[in-house]
Amino acid sequence: MSRLVKSRLAKLAAAFLLLAAAAPAVQAQDLPNKPIHVVIAFPPGGPTDFVGRLVADKVKDILGQTIIIENKPGANGAIGADYVAKSAPDGTTLFLTTMGAVAITPHMRNDVPYDVIRDFAPVTLVVRNTTMIVMKADSPANSMKDLAAMAKAKPGELTFASTGVGANTHLALELFQTAAGVKFIHVPYRGVGPAFTDMFAGNVQMLSASPVELMPHVDSKKVKPLGISSKDRSRHLPNVPTISETLPTPFVATYNGILAPKETPREIVAAISKAIVDAVKTPEFSDKLLKVGVEPSGTTPEEMAKTMVVDKESWLAVKDDVAAAMKQQ
Repeated sequence: MSRLVKSRLAKLAAAFLLLAAAAPAVQAQDLPNKPIHVVIAFPPGGPTDFVGRLVADKVKDILGQTIIIENKPGANGAIGADYVAKSAPDGTTLFLTTMGAVAITPHMRNDVPYDVIRDFAPVTLVVRNTTMIVMKADSPANSMKDLAAMAKAKPGELTFASTGVGANTHLALELFQTAAGVKFIHVPYRGVGPAFTDMFAGNVQMLSASPVELMPHVDSKKVKPLGISSKDRSRHLPNVPTISETLPTPFVATYNGILAPKETPREIVAAISKAIVDAVKTPEFSDKLLKVGVEPSGTTPEEMAKTMVVDKESWLAVKDDVAAAMKQQ
């Protein structure tokens, strides 16, 4: 890591940790007696929506308050993030963010109207997720190494589907291509359903998506996973290697975490954080997540702040590679 990146990382960490300073222990009654709106910046039915509704169902019982899910999709998370950043800082509007909305989108777009450190208070990481690369069960490829060999044998012919330009599912394979010295044709879709249909029709050869969306098809043996983009292997699929085990590729792990508007009182942030962590740690909640290949987390606001800073700087380091790939779309 360069001296410049280390310096930026230290400054960002200091600023973020100051905002996420520990608060005294509080109870749920410290929250406003109003419904809590959780904004999800993606359409209903996707992996983030799945996690959000699972959290809401459990946390509403812990807090004894109504929790309403609001889907505000668009601009790789930027629309939902900006809405929450401008909301009243009273604990009644929260953002279930992805890593992309806070670490990737601000680097990739010039029109992002929010600043991650200036406009948000970290609450907790809820889950850690990844991207999985799959092909049809009868495909000759059984690994990312096989996939690279196929691409070299048929340069510019292999196609892959993702859930959108600039999404984690897109960037994981863009970074792999750069490391492997191969070129795929990217075909973005609005959802996994249409992408699956086209893959089984032979219109695309592979699909990059969240395990939440892919595990039912993996379990039914309709598709086979070639690799995952996280740093470590999945506990649910320990035999599926990470992409970085094949090539020294930057890992593309993601997460879902809760953010509040910047000036939200610390005692409210602490109360919400505790409720979510308590929910995530229950065996029932953890089991549901692990079955779809998602790792339950549950952190303090300070720990979430550190994660966000590190990821933001990590994506800054590969910003030029990603931007160059996206210009080809």
